[in-house]
Amino acid sequence: MKTAIVTDSNSGIFGSEARALGIHVVPMPIIIDGHTFYENENLTAGDFYDALISGRDTGSSQPSPASLFDIWDVALQDADELVYIPMSSGLSGSCNTATALSDEYENKVQVVDNHRISVTLRGAVDYACKLAAEGKSALEIKEILEDDSRRSSIYLAVETLKYFKKTGRITPATALIGDILSIKPILYSDGDTFEAVAKVRGLSKARQALIDMIKRDRKEKFKDYPDKDIWIMGSGSFVDKADAESWLKEVTEAFPGYDIMYDPLSLSIACHTGPNAFGAGIMLKH
Repeated sequence: MKTAIVTDSNSGIFGSEARALGIHVVPMPIIIDGHTFYENENLTAGDFYDALISGRDTGSSQPSPASLFDIWDVALQDADELVYIPMSSGLSGSCNTATALSDEYENKVQVVDNHRISVTLRGAVDYACKLAAEGKSALEIKEILEDDSRRSSIYLAVETLKYFKKTGRITPATALIGDILSIKPILYSDGDTFEAVAKVRGLSKARQALIDMIKRDRKEKFKDYPDKDIWIMGSGSFVDKADAESWLKEVTEAFPGYDIMYDPLSLSIACHTGPNAFGAGIMLKH
């Protein structure tokens, strides 16, 4: 029995990479001034950030049922069943929508809610591909991924909370934090809403705070696992490529001997973080 793997573009996986992995990717709609765009299809990162920074009405949306059905149907042409791994239900309604739509497929479609987003979602997709190659069924993969769901952490520093406030992806208490010049809120998510865990002044302190929090989680939350079983991750919605390279270098130097995974934040996530946000994460590697 062959099991196909499907995810959404919040994973940061697109086009040629998806084809190389042998998976299918559902594009997340990005709405600018009422018009729908798709990352790497008819919207570049440069055009997106120009729109965001200039104050145009920018947001994200769920994939339509028709687009889900189309991609699931294509995946099932070459497979007996599929696993769909969307972003966390705590951050988007698309997971719950997909779960309801999967009833049309008589258990051939298993929707995973393992509370992952961005680089941790990519890690879950990688794990699912390995499980499928081992011959695991769609239901078995779903159960394994959901059992593994809380074995990850993401920390994020943002320039402003105004984008999160607009889209409601933060807790009410965090939304009360005012934007103060040079103060960078540090947000934490285990896959549900983002919550403020610290406030620091300046870029260098924000970067160090994220690194310190990942090191703390390594010593506490992931203390029972050897270094070889750990992914350290970086990400960002940087407008300038040099800033992304600088952040990756800093993360890499802070964690010598670890495997480092870096991805830009997908544009559908950057709608909520705003430009020049940057994050660090930790998760189990399988």
